[in-house]
Amino acid sequence: MTLHTNLLDGSDKALMSSYLESLALVERLHRLLLDVVKDEFERLGVLEINSVQALLLFNVGDNEVTAGELKSRGYYQGSNVSYNLKKLVDLGYMHHQRSEIDRRSVRVSLTEKGRYIRTVLNDLFARHTEGFEQRGIINSEGMENINQSLKRMERYWTDQIRYIY
Repeated sequence: MTLHTNLLDGSDKALMSSYLESLALVERLHRLLLDVVKDEFERLGVLEINSVQALLLFNVGDNEVTAGELKSRGYYQGSNVSYNLKKLVDLGYMHHQRSEIDRRSVRVSLTEKGRYIRTVLNDLFARHTEGFEQRGIINSEGMENINQSLKRMERYWTDQIRYIY
């Protein structure tokens, strides 16, 4: 991702350069996370679901949610949520139940098989956090600083969508 920054002054160029680097890093980190999850499940012989579906199961956790809530709560970022939910239900990772109030609405929750996937990912992420600290890569305070910065960017982008366009 490259933009022409020759129209910006010095401080604006530095911020633009850092911003573009951050965008590229977030994108790469997301793809790497999917690869790390895929490798973990291949190592365990769990091949019937993909890493996006595994992360969906992890994020649902103990909650019972609708497809719409998955996106609004930030549990799922993809465009094909219905496909992935149907596949996870068909494979026995999720329960689904029609709402008594609104028959068009379906609520989903994890089965025992889905909770196993969540546990596998939780253990993987726990190993990552231990490795970060042991190797001096990042500590709790550093991670919190990153999270706060990313939340401010998220808020800014959300405001751009809601109020500017």
